[in-house]
Amino acid sequence: MQRPEFYTCENGQKAPLPFAPEEYEARLEGLRDLMEMHSLDACLMTSMHNIAYYSGFLYCSFGRPYGLVVTRDRSVVISAGIDAGQPWRRCHGEALTYTDWARDNYWRAVAHIIGTGKAVGVEADHLTMVNAEKFNHVLKPKRGMDIAPATMAQRLVKSAAEIELIKHGAAVADVGGFAIHDTIKEGLREIDVAMAGRDAMEAEIAKRFPDAEYRDTWVWFQSGLNTDGAHNPVTGRKLRRGDILSLNCFPMISGYYTALERTMFVGEVDPASLKIWEANVAAHEYGMSLLVPGARCDEVTAKINDFFAERDLLQYRTFGYGHSFGVLSHYYGREAGLELREDIDTVLEPGMVISMEPMLTLPEGMPGAGGYREHDILVIGEDGAEDITKYPYGPAFNVVG
Repeated sequence: MQRPEFYTCENGQKAPLPFAPEEYEARLEGLRDLMEMHSLDACLMTSMHNIAYYSGFLYCSFGRPYGLVVTRDRSVVISAGIDAGQPWRRCHGEALTYTDWARDNYWRAVAHIIGTGKAVGVEADHLTMVNAEKFNHVLKPKRGMDIAPATMAQRLVKSAAEIELIKHGAAVADVGGFAIHDTIKEGLREIDVAMAGRDAMEAEIAKRFPDAEYRDTWVWFQSGLNTDGAHNPVTGRKLRRGDILSLNCFPMISGYYTALERTMFVGEVDPASLKIWEANVAAHEYGMSLLVPGARCDEVTAKINDFFAERDLLQYRTFGYGHSFGVLSHYYGREAGLELREDIDTVLEPGMVISMEPMLTLPEGMPGAGGYREHDILVIGEDGAEDITKYPYGPAFNVVG
């Protein structure tokens, strides 16, 4: 028996996707406009975020390559045999499964759809040196082009359907935040509190989206010294009275990430810490007021920098003040063109979704030591911005336990 290099596996019926078929067709139409503009015959997407954005399928790699081939008239997910019919059920368009009977069957499957000697767009920021060599060897393209910046630009402005999903995500994050608020007490471990928030969000997502796939929702709940970094993992440290806390809720709905982040204290907050906390809250409120259509990311950043500098706090800022939302996660995706940093000159426009999240970190041994962070998500509209985060920030609500 000769084993195949690739095959179709249309097992079962198509499942409901996060968005209607018309949404995916509109996205593909936008991509094909880019292909027409640059005289490309096909695009090969390899990142989780772009494959999910254009097809609805979110892959689980485990070291295997995945792809989405888009031509002028086809959209085909390329997946590994270990997933059987799930990629086909969970994608808009076609699916082709490659086998692992021989090395590089993935590339043979890609070539089966694209052909050789074509002009092909790829994501240069995702294609490794090894796979770039295989791309050239197997497809023998007459021309390659980095399509990643153009696809990122397309993802930056959200559709009405995307904004609706993101609003659900923000509401789910609020549910997790309130669950954490009600759980905190002295003696509990960080992991105990984190699990309460995660479980509440998972249940809320399942209630709101009964036909979805559920994965990747998480909480980073940090205390004391562990608050100094925004992305520090959860530990088994037990909470003590007077501890500074960092609440970080991250629901994931079909690849779409939202976030809720808040400074908290256990039982009481000392005067030095309260002064820093209130300054960060004031910067947060000021920053949100700056997020309006026509504002430029670097100019917003400069104004918040000035705000902190006037209070002799700028040296305690460790990263930018906000970023875009959509198809992204802590291990895939990043719309780097919409970040509140000194080197980003993107102008805010209706349909963009961006966070305001100032953070100050004072080192151990200083009065008020710890990491202070507030985080709201705003949808840019025609005349202003809508704050879709509803969990309260500041000392009045967040001295707990």
